Amino acid sequence: QVQLVESGGGLVQAGGSLRLSCAASGSRFRINTMGWYRQAPGKQRELVATITSGGSTNYADSVKGRFTISIARDNTKNTVYLQMNSLKPEDTAVYYCNCDIKSSVLVRYWGQGTQVTVSS
Repeated sequence: QVQLVESGGGLVQAGGSLRLSCAASGSRFRINTMGWYRQAPGKQRELVATITSGGSTNYADSVKGRFTISIARDNTKNTVYLQMNSLKPEDTAVYYCNCDIKSSVLVRYWGQGTQVTVSS
């Protein structure tokens, strides 16, 4: 059973920084991509950043130059990080980690979400 455990959310003032972590474990197959999405109240979930197993990254335009996604692997888990700098009130949302795993089909798993609140 694949598990994604997130941590690192919280309350920060505008201009501050936070680092989110998400540890993925339990997969018998290789993780293709890991990423972060966010959902603000009344809005649809949107992509923030993704990183492939080869290290290629993709960012939403709204976070380019401020957020950095990275990944670390060991024998038992993959951990994806989201370093968020120069935070703005509009970054306030629940942030969700996900991973895509391909065996015979591609399956996407989601974390439980972590709240990020940026005060002005």
